[in-house]
Amino acid sequence: MSGHDNSNGSSEKSSSVMDDLPTFNAENMQNNMKVILYSRTFMAIIGGVIAGILGLTSLTGFIFYFLVMVITSVALTAKAKFSIHSYFDSWNRVMLDGFFGGLMSFVLFWTFAYDIVHIF
Repeated sequence: MSGHDNSNGSSEKSSSVMDDLPTFNAENMQNNMKVILYSRTFMAIIGGVIAGILGLTSLTGFIFYFLVMVITSVALTAKAKFSIHSYFDSWNRVMLDGFFGGLMSFVLFWTFAYDIVHIF
């Protein structure tokens, strides 16, 4: 006789619940965060050199830094194919983490390049 099997239904239900929960590998998450940190630091250095060569001073240099960081955030999001939750636990990991971390590198290379090109 055929009947309704509760054990099969509960396994399907628990299986669908397991499919709904996002799981992350800690090593992969750490690697992704390292990539973001390195990318932001590299872009801060390159942005600082470009700002120094262009002769940007005062507020325009800092606006240029924020523009470079926004472009970096969009590029990292595009690299993740706009599916941030597949690689990170939240969107602010890509958009905000390390945003101010590269500021000191930016200022260092900004002043260095400005001094070399415009003063010496």
